Amino acid sequence: MKRLPALLASLVAASFAQAENWPQWRGPRLDGSSLDAGFPVTAEGSQTWKVELPGSGHASPIVWEDKIFTVAALPDTEERVLLCLDRASGKLLWQSSVLKAPSEGIHKLNSLASSTPATDGERVFTAFLDNTPTDATRKANEGRVIPKGEVPKGTVVVSAHDFSGKQLWQVRPGLFSSKHGFCSSPVVFEDKVIVNCDHDGDGYIVALDRKDGHELWRIDRPNKTRSYCVPLIRDIGGRTQMVLSGTMCVTSYDPRTGKLLWIIDGPTEQFVASLVFSEQTGLLYMTGGFPEHHLLAIKPDGSGNVTDTHIVWRTNKGVAYVPSPIVEGGHFLIVSDSGVAHCFDAKSGEIEWEERLREHHASLVSAEGRVYFVNDFGVLRTVKPGKTFELVAESELKEKVFASPAMSEGQIFIRSDKSLICLGKRSGKTAAR
Repeated sequence: MKRLPALLASLVAASFAQAENWPQWRGPRLDGSSLDAGFPVTAEGSQTWKVELPGSGHASPIVWEDKIFTVAALPDTEERVLLCLDRASGKLLWQSSVLKAPSEGIHKLNSLASSTPATDGERVFTAFLDNTPTDATRKANEGRVIPKGEVPKGTVVVSAHDFSGKQLWQVRPGLFSSKHGFCSSPVVFEDKVIVNCDHDGDGYIVALDRKDGHELWRIDRPNKTRSYCVPLIRDIGGRTQMVLSGTMCVTSYDPRTGKLLWIIDGPTEQFVASLVFSEQTGLLYMTGGFPEHHLLAIKPDGSGNVTDTHIVWRTNKGVAYVPSPIVEGGHFLIVSDSGVAHCFDAKSGEIEWEERLREHHASLVSAEGRVYFVNDFGVLRTVKPGKTFELVAESELKEKVFASPAMSEGQIFIRSDKSLICLGKRSGKTAAR
């Protein structure tokens, strides 16, 4: 009987657990996981609505209560726009022009609107590249012989809009140059909007005040090499860490100050995928990149240079360059750009299974103990992690998909190359926590 009060307390806490928004890249924890419940396992018979989007873009949708936001590039007008849609119907509520600028050079798998927006529930933050020549960019390129493969520098533009589409502020934190184009998604942490701007030049990470955009801190990044990683911010090992790979290293910073906590040299030059963290193993997992392929499990409790002391296991098998991986239970799942999925034992690094899924660039998401894969051809696979490959369901969206899904209150939002698709009914349910 003594256990009854504790049991009642846990039941009450569970009943008051709030359903989650999906406010930024890879969701509320920046790791692709949802704690909500009631999600469909297949696209067949679960499509609530599908709407065509203006322009083009690979940015993921984000969700805040009754509204969905994403961004697009309009080639006819050279505009980059912020879109707001009604969650219930998919109806476009408003479209706000953020920037008008010439197209920058991009990789064939990139777009002119690839940076996923972020929201704090009052403002929506976007990041684009302005390729219009300015005094600053002219000065940066003046008298230089541009090396083969390098492009002239543009300017990063970070903006904030309110939920009616009105622009609240816009700042230009620095220059940016990459022959593959721009893809730096802002993330929200406390009073800050943080943007990683690793590029082929003097790379930096900048923290801006959410309310007015003024700069709070700046990190000068080493090695002057392009990468496209969105930082993972978590409370790990008794301290808050902002961890990312990029520009020939893996680094952890204090997101409140920008102070370096620890660094790992390499293991390669360029990175795209975000890191993930396992509460169960206490390890961080990194995948990348170019020109070499590495997958690392890292102890996050170090300080200074921990290259020789804090890598728990590493492999060159199953590595992803673009798609970000996921941790579900004691399993670490990943899919390579070429479409080969692997499931590892997260603690030991032992491969549990591998499966070919065709070309794949969307990052993995998970809910209710299931992991969702969406390949480039719009094939949605739901998998239950385990010692063997267990396919729960497979269905086709019949459109190409490069953007990563968003998950909220039993609904899955998937942006294709033409449309935004809503799967499932809004449940408001949360999984047991």
